[in-house]
Amino acid sequence: MATECRLDPRLQIMTETVEGLIPGAAPAALSISVTEKLTGPGERSNSWTGSPAGLAEKLFTALYGRPDTGERLSPLAQAEDAKRARDIGAEIAALQRGHADLTTAPWYPARPGDLVHVHYEAGGLSQAFGETYRITAGIDGFLSMQLLCHTLPEDTEFLDSMVGCFAVDDDPDPLMELWFEAGPHRLTVVRDGRPVHAGGA
Repeated sequence: MATECRLDPRLQIMTETVEGLIPGAAPAALSISVTEKLTGPGERSNSWTGSPAGLAEKLFTALYGRPDTGERLSPLAQAEDAKRARDIGAEIAALQRGHADLTTAPWYPARPGDLVHVHYEAGGLSQAFGETYRITAGIDGFLSMQLLCHTLPEDTEFLDSMVGCFAVDDDPDPLMELWFEAGPHRLTVVRDGRPVHAGGA
């Protein structure tokens, strides 16, 4: 739980606010109890007891979704997780959030001359590797994204199906598919020699 608090300041603030209900109390010694008294014969009740951090996490999840546990998922992977959980609201929210994160970035939209690097973790078919794409002006007024280079050895099995899959010609938004599938945390966008998006940082 402590790791999650450090990763998202909103969760940290919620936790500290709940802990602050008793000024000067030691957080490790605090617990929260919520009791529902039921009407009718007898002294019946339902209750929930937990830590301030547990309550903060429940509130955070209700407002923002699950706290960041360090595992970064692409918008598409988040939507697929929600779909498997049969939570259509969370599925739609993940896709909308991914779109908004891209389209509201201060460096958006892509421009001719931008370099886009994507990092892939080691997996079942290959070692960790990277690809670099170059944004160019397309023929019909949109943008193209061409594979410039990759770091996989040339003798890698299935090389042709593993590299260059995000190259596009004349696309109104050449970064969209890469942003959604690989995820912004795997991308670095360089403009005029300076990184304008460093997702892995």
